[in-house]
Amino acid sequence: MKSWIIKTLILIIAVMAIAGCSSNASGEASKPKKIILDYAHYSPTSLVLKEKGFAEKLFEKEGIEVEFVLSQGSNKALEFLNSKSVDFGSSAGAAALMAKAKNSPIESVYIYSKPEWTALVSTDETIKSVEDLKGKKVAATLGTDPYIFLLRAIEESGLSAKDVEIINLQHGDGAAALLSGEVDAWAGLDPHMARVEKEVGANLFFRNPDFNTYGVLNVRQDFAEKYPKYVNKVIEVYEEARQWSIENPEETAEILAKEAQIDLDVAKIQLERNDFSTSVPGDEQIATIQAAGDVLKSEGVIDSKTNIEEVVDNLINPDFFE
Repeated sequence: MKSWIIKTLILIIAVMAIAGCSSNASGEASKPKKIILDYAHYSPTSLVLKEKGFAEKLFEKEGIEVEFVLSQGSNKALEFLNSKSVDFGSSAGAAALMAKAKNSPIESVYIYSKPEWTALVSTDETIKSVEDLKGKKVAATLGTDPYIFLLRAIEESGLSAKDVEIINLQHGDGAAALLSGEVDAWAGLDPHMARVEKEVGANLFFRNPDFNTYGVLNVRQDFAEKYPKYVNKVIEVYEEARQWSIENPEETAEILAKEAQIDLDVAKIQLERNDFSTSVPGDEQIATIQAAGDVLKSEGVIDSKTNIEEVVDNLINPDFFE
């Protein structure tokens, strides 16, 4: 009888020990050791977040390290997400759509700004309209909002992408190519665009704010599935940075000028072209990104069989706000 009791007690202790180990393992798995965020000169909110240390202050209480990685364009941010070099990456909504259409495992969970961050720019006085680009060289960074903006402008003018020679250059290199005369025009991006506008009087000969898709913060799906609580927390610190940016425009411009190594007046021009009033992804963003997707599909950038509406539906995820 005593032997049976002892064996039963041993069995109960063993089961409790296993359950405890499982619980600890589960607890560890529910919290990342490090969260890697990108920051970008085209996303002033991310610069404020990095400068003010809001993320570090929140996550240090839980022993989670925070690391920041610079994204020089939407294409780089999306490459970092695909390679798992970052957990969160900043891009234009349409660029995220292009990546999602190619099965990139990402979700857009936050709107960091509604920008007019791109326009078509030239220093050639004979180029006054999109139609004047026929047969010309135009610099653009493939897979980014300026590139998509260029395609939409070309289509609206009655031309096609085959009517111009698109030169693939990173944003800063595109600005340099324009100033050196290597290209006739450039699909610009702030802050580079604001700099050439102010410093050399470059002409923004085609502007359309509605062709600029929203700035979105993307998360890797595997991170979101494993650590949903921490997606909420990243949104929380982004909201803190967004509100701070709205309340402190002068200091936000100073942070942008320092990080991007640009003149303060140039930084102010860029900020004037950003609207920080919206942060929850919704119908307006969906409609804008779908419109860009339709153009990309018609130009053959996205496969003709792609269901744009379905891709956008799988991309935009406002649930972490709720």
